Parts: sequence; structure tokens; C-alpha cells
Amino acid sequence: MLMHRFIRLLIIATGLLVFWQGIIWITHVPRFILPSPFDVYMVLTERYALIAEHTLTTAIEIILGLLLGSTAGFLSALLLQAVRAIRPWLMPVLVISQAIPVFALAPILMLWFGYGMVSKVIMASLIIFFPVTAACYDGLRQTPRTWLYLAQTMQASAWQQLRYIRLPASLPSLASGLRVAASIAPIGAIVGEWVGSSSGLGYLMLQANARMQVDVMFACLFVLAVMALLVYFSMDYILRKSIPWAGK
Repeated sequence: MLMHRFIRLLIIATGLLVFWQGIIWITHVPRFILPSPFDVYMVLTERYALIAEHTLTTAIEIILGLLLGSTAGFLSALLLQAVRAIRPWLMPVLVISQAIPVFALAPILMLWFGYGMVSKVIMASLIIFFPVTAACYDGLRQTPRTWLYLAQTMQASAWQQLRYIRLPASLPSLASGLRVAASIAPIGAIVGEWVGSSSGLGYLMLQANARMQVDVMFACLFVLAVMALLVYFSMDYILRKSIPWAGK
């Protein structure tokens, strides 16, 4: 199965590269507008050390943001399910938090937490937080009623029902939320780096844009795409192994 996925990705990547090169051959677009795949490859080989240094910064921001946002979302969902009294108060806050564009908060986060890694991690966490909360909370609410009736017949407490019935039943929904989180985590980190930073792929792209180095920008985009795929498929692999009953 893993080999089949790798072959499929290889075929897709090859097709995209051929399509990319075909556009250049047909339209004769200048290199400063659309560099060829070979130009991007040369940038990756010639500036490997520089790109790798900035890639490490962005990767750390993505991973920390994913961990922090997923943990906060999971705990919030548990709190909403366990303490009914706070639902009318907390749910409007969650909805309002999504009504405000997260990207609009980036400059404020820079002012509060500075231009270092902390503001980018918080930015990524905010983007991840709501999808994980919503997915896990829906899973907790959609527990089959017959299971809960059986637990009540056996005199299980509310905590025991949450721990042994609701939580395991919600894991497939939580897994879906985590997959979404893994796919959008890079967005928060990159947007945060665009607003203000001194390192990272977003910072490097801004510097390249100011110098009209389009090939460097495409090289950063390529590395970011590969990183996003690695994060997503790593998360998917962990979830498949940890929650086998969630299905394929």
C-alpha cells in the first residue's frame, strides 16, 4: 500500500512537471515570470544550505503549531462535552473567533509576541484550533445512543461514559480534524513569516520577491509543498496505525 502511494505521487509529480514545462515551451514565457523546472532545480542545488536553513525554521513552526493547536482543540472539545453549563458561553466565542479572519490577527500577534518563532506558532495554532475542536466535539456528540443507554444500565458515571465510550467513538472524527489540521498548518506559519520575520521560507520568499528572483520563490514553494505533503502523510500514517477502526 505504501509503495502504491509513492508510485502514485511520483506519477502525479511527473505529470505536473511535464505540464509546467509544456506551458513554457508553448507560450515562450520569460524566465523572470515563470522559470522552468530545471531552473528551480538549479536553485535548489546551488542554494541548498540557505534554503535548508530557512526550511528548518518553518518546519519547527509548523510542527509546534500543529501540536499546540491540536491539543487545545481536543481539550476544548472535551470541555464542551463534559461541562454542559459552559456550552452556551463558549460556543459563541468559538464562532466569533472564526468570523474574524485569522490573517487579520497576524500584525497584532507580531506586536504582542514579537517577530520570533512564538508569533508564527500561535498563528498556526489558531488556524488549526477550530477544525480540531469542531471535528472532535461532533464525534463526541454522535456517539450511538444505544451504547450510552447500555452504560447507564450498568450504572456508569458520566466520566466513565466519556472515557470508555464517547472518547473512543469520537476518535475517527478527531482523526478527520487532525488530517485537516495537518494540511492547513503551513498556512499559518507562512502568513506569519510574511507579516514579519527574520527567517523561514516565507521570509525567504519575500526577500526573493523584492529582488525579482522568481526562481528562488518557486524553489521555496516546491520545498513548502513537499513539506506539507510529508506532514499530511505522516499524520495520516500515524492515525491509521493508532485508530485502525476508523477505516481506510
